[in-house]
Amino acid sequence: MHVTRLALTDFRSYPHVDLEVPAGVSAFVGPNGQGKTNLVEAIEYVAHQSTHRATSDTPLVRHGQDQAVVRALVQRGEREALVEVEINPGKANRARLNRGALGRARDALGVLRVVLFSPEDQALVKGDPGERRRFLDDLLVARQPRFAGVRSDYERVLKQRNSLLKSAGGRASGRRNEGALATLEVWDAHLARSGAELLAARLGLVAELRAPVARDYGDVAGSVPKPGGGNDAGLEYRASFDRGEHTERADLTEALLREIAARRTDELDRGVTLVGPHRDDLVLTLGDLPARGYASHGESWSFALALRLAAFDLLRDDGDDPVLILDDVFAELDDLRRSRLAKLVAGTEQVLVTAAVEDDVPEDLVRHRFRVREGAVDRVGA
Repeated sequence: MHVTRLALTDFRSYPHVDLEVPAGVSAFVGPNGQGKTNLVEAIEYVAHQSTHRATSDTPLVRHGQDQAVVRALVQRGEREALVEVEINPGKANRARLNRGALGRARDALGVLRVVLFSPEDQALVKGDPGERRRFLDDLLVARQPRFAGVRSDYERVLKQRNSLLKSAGGRASGRRNEGALATLEVWDAHLARSGAELLAARLGLVAELRAPVARDYGDVAGSVPKPGGGNDAGLEYRASFDRGEHTERADLTEALLREIAARRTDELDRGVTLVGPHRDDLVLTLGDLPARGYASHGESWSFALALRLAAFDLLRDDGDDPVLILDDVFAELDDLRRSRLAKLVAGTEQVLVTAAVEDDVPEDLVRHRFRVREGAVDRVGA
């Protein structure tokens, strides 16, 4: 899988750009602030309908404009697909596939698969649990787009239930609201059902990620395996309640309902849902220690990169290479890690690299180069 053409209208800093993108490894080089990351961010948006740099769609639209449009022509084997996404901050986005309108923008998910690694990925190791939950959920959606609906349903139920908890708990009046309490049981069931589906999927995904994360961490960091096999890098999914050994959706639904009932008084007092996937964490370990708080700068980079490479491995195992984006990554790595990363990605169908300094990117890795300056994107050489 690779993108053969990218066209932007009023996306970030670009009034308009129409770019042919070759397969293989391409480097977009230019000073900071010239629009390199905007290009790869647009490709990321087509794949995920979100980006690593924006928490809402508003910053994605060029200042003074009402909407932005991103078009990507995707080659997958012998077939081509044109994906168009219209970004309308404050309104519903719209999408088209091969010129035909889709019912919902998220129906375009899955046509293009992308794995992006950027300096912000340090937060996967050092940041809050929300960063790691998002990593898991984004990968679930990339592999099975229907989980975009599962995630959206859970967030909707959670928001409604939190509102009801505030009302039922009488935080404003100081007295319990009996009517709201009766309604709360219905939303308990909704939360348990949608939460169990998301939780079961995350548990299965973490089980699949363990081996490639350990392997990729070793490949990037050059760590020595422990006696008896294995590697220093490990993953543990930590739920917000005692789920026992349960991994199946039905069992998790019952376990969630029991925990919700047990925490009823606390939730009413605090006016917030205390149990569910929104409070879980993916614990990263190096040996016997948690990576968060103990990993060195280099170890954190290696772990974050291993997570992204493992995601790439799973997507590749599903059928074909996703597009791999390395956004300003080589500048953050020492020479040894640069060399190892270059070897790991060299055979990928399409790799897009951004860099402020050309020498940061290993010369023998890149087949195609583009100069980016003041909104202009020019190919260098053939």
